[in-house]
Amino acid sequence: MLPVVEEPGPPWPTKIAVLLREGLLPWQELNVTAFLSSAIAAAVPELIGRPYEDADGTAYLAMFRQPVLVLTGSADLLPRARAKALERGLPTSVFTADLFATGGDAENRAAVRAVTGADLDLVGLALHGPKNAVDKVLKGARMHP
Repeated sequence: MLPVVEEPGPPWPTKIAVLLREGLLPWQELNVTAFLSSAIAAAVPELIGRPYEDADGTAYLAMFRQPVLVLTGSADLLPRARAKALERGLPTSVFTADLFATGGDAENRAAVRAVTGADLDLVGLALHGPKNAVDKVLKGARMHP
């Protein structure tokens, strides 16, 4: 049995958000969301809660301890949101259209490195930060249907 540890709950002072470009195929939306969320988890480990355990004592992996909001926006919103997030110093991850055609992590990083930040063909980005800052960065986006 895991020890009981008091953890902060809602309302959370921060927000985790994923912004997807409109028009992606469903499998692309899910793939991009998973990859971008993993980047936030790796960059901000304090967002991860404690491991789970069922009544039988079977252990399960820990997850984010707060919700991940998934939003959509137009293709021109993503570069603006990226620039605002970076200006505010918020942890940000990106996924470009080129990454749908690569074969792994090294190729992914090379594909992003080959393009200037302003010219990235963004299909998604994720960020974490204070609620108000994240809301300002993502102004114009709407909740994913």
